[in-house]
Amino acid sequence: MSGAGRTSALAPFHIRNYRFQWPSDLLTSWAFEVETLVLGWYIMVETGSVLLLTVLASLQYVGTLIAPVLGMVGDRMGHRDLMVAMRFAYTVLSATIMTLALTGHLAPLNVMIIVSIMGLIRPSDLGVRGALLADIMPAGLLVGAISLARTTQDSARIAGALTGAALFAALGIGFVYVAITCFYLAAAVLMLCLTRPAKSLGAVDHPANDTPSSTLLQDLKEGIVYAWSGPGMRAALCVAFLANLTAFPLTNGLLPYVARDIFHTDQTGLGYLSASFAVGSLIGSITLSLAGGVRVARLLIGATLAWYAMLLVFVEIRTMPVAMACLVLAGMAQSMSMISAAVMLMRHASAHLRGRVMGVRMMVIYGLPLGLLAAGSLIDLIGYSATGTLYASAGLIAMVAIALHWRADLWPVHAPANGR
Repeated sequence: MSGAGRTSALAPFHIRNYRFQWPSDLLTSWAFEVETLVLGWYIMVETGSVLLLTVLASLQYVGTLIAPVLGMVGDRMGHRDLMVAMRFAYTVLSATIMTLALTGHLAPLNVMIIVSIMGLIRPSDLGVRGALLADIMPAGLLVGAISLARTTQDSARIAGALTGAALFAALGIGFVYVAITCFYLAAAVLMLCLTRPAKSLGAVDHPANDTPSSTLLQDLKEGIVYAWSGPGMRAALCVAFLANLTAFPLTNGLLPYVARDIFHTDQTGLGYLSASFAVGSLIGSITLSLAGGVRVARLLIGATLAWYAMLLVFVEIRTMPVAMACLVLAGMAQSMSMISAAVMLMRHASAHLRGRVMGVRMMVIYGLPLGLLAAGSLIDLIGYSATGTLYASAGLIAMVAIALHWRADLWPVHAPANGR
């Protein structure tokens, strides 16, 4: 029986393209996490400003507003080809920071400019991954495939947290970026090994008298309207926006501040905090990859409420081991919540619109920079604990409102959103 469970959990790897996409996503996720941690600590040490730290984190998401456009590009040119281009772009940008650091010319302003450029395309990476995944996977394997794909981000956060901070302290930012650049390059080469999925190349035919500009606008409008069409999809998008606005700021961009000013620790302590959240997230992802017959809409509600409950506890804790345990539980709930939202969107999206649907999903990440910037200002005004309590309480109340508003679409066992 255990052998059957393992076979079921690893079934997505029977698909050739998945065997290339998964390690490519893994290397990219590792590079993302190490880069985010290293640059956040660099800005905190060089400037000492929590406001600039939140600005840096916010710049990484400026491209969320154009994510539907990149999704439309992926629908037209193929999600695999778009992913290759994006990952070669990461390689060039990280190589630029590496060169500046090794030659002694790196400065906070340089970092902000390069992060702004990368922030135009990086937020769309997860969306394009999801669309490509839906192209190459049979519907019956989608929950397991998305859960396993999520482990690339979770394991990356663990590896990035534990090794990135230590490497930064031991070798300096320049040599850390040598590894980051190699990760991006290897990820791009692996993505080139994928065969082009037929569904991702099936562009929709348009009337011959349509001008290119009108066709582009029509495609973009079609994708946005479609993503907002079904009650289950609307609820998933609302939960994703809410989480990015009020939950992720507390465990993403603000962690360097929490480590230094709340727990009075160094890069190693920051690594432990970040890794704790990632360990919980990895446990949640693996659990879902092994589980069968999950009612994803119900899981979305329960996991999101549990996530906010854990955050309410975390912002009041001042002991590192207890905080790490709390972050593990929060990470588990976060993983189950976000995987549920992704499955709800991908299950109901038409093949020729998947890129745009996931582009809209990535667009709601714009809530994260808004939440980060507001948190940076609020911490200066009312303090960390009050800000964290305000964010978690507001998120909890809003999640209850979402669940009640779309109760008929999210809670009944036979609702389409709960289909197995």
